[in-house]
Amino acid sequence: MSEPSTRKRGLPTRVKMRHDQHFVEELTTRHGGEAVGTMLAITSIEPDPNQPRSSMGDLDELVGSVSSRGVLEPILVRPQPESRSEAAYRIISGERRYRAASEAGLVEIPAIVMEVDEDEALEIALIENLQRKDLTPFEEAEGYNALAEIHGYTQEQVASAVGKSRSLVTETLQLLKMARRVRQTAEALGIQSKTTLLGIVKAARSEEEQIELLEKVAHEGLGREGLRQKARTRKRAQGSRRAKAPVFTFKDPDKTFSLKLSFRRSVVEKDDLIDALEKILSELRENDG
Repeated sequence: MSEPSTRKRGLPTRVKMRHDQHFVEELTTRHGGEAVGTMLAITSIEPDPNQPRSSMGDLDELVGSVSSRGVLEPILVRPQPESRSEAAYRIISGERRYRAASEAGLVEIPAIVMEVDEDEALEIALIENLQRKDLTPFEEAEGYNALAEIHGYTQEQVASAVGKSRSLVTETLQLLKMARRVRQTAEALGIQSKTTLLGIVKAARSEEEQIELLEKVAHEGLGREGLRQKARTRKRAQGSRRAKAPVFTFKDPDKTFSLKLSFRRSVVEKDDLIDALEKILSELRENDG
């Protein structure tokens, strides 16, 4: 009889909330708001319709774990004004645990209550979401980009917030150069290796070339070294096609002198040439004085 009742409480007997005090202190320090660890009635909580995770995935395994062991890691919630909803709290992160607890028949769940506004809540949700282990490379890249575009993070700040190196963040953002059609092809083919996807970005520019490489990876076993070789070939081809710096030559009709003027950029207008000649004349006149 005691076992079902402990499950309904949300935590097994003699088990403390995982990361309780340390996790609360870390969140308070990181986000600068008040945070309190507690147990809350599931009926007092509602999901956030704007949370960044679009799919909850299959919950069966998590429901089984919660049914037998309870919810060990607290969800994050924030109070909301009474006028907005009957629920006293809205989820910041941990909706999968919340839904699994509901399906498992728990009446309460361990939670950390944070005093933050809606924008801060979405920012925290995004950061917590990026620390999941099951993100696809594209979800990871989109998350980093959202922190930068929506919340004004630099790449250094993104790296610090999610506990990753800046070089990894910078590299991952390169995946956003892939068109949506290419990303959909990668997902359809089951290609989720970040190294492989980055290799394709470096090896091919057009959508058609990238899709062709994805199919070769999936069906012909094209590996990392093959992609690197294609990237080197592309780089050499780009180098050979690069326009040479223009050179302008003037020969005096009397053949007493000739003038050759070269520029360090590939596109030079007539006005650029006139400006350069005027600078030369000005310099000569000053030196003569």
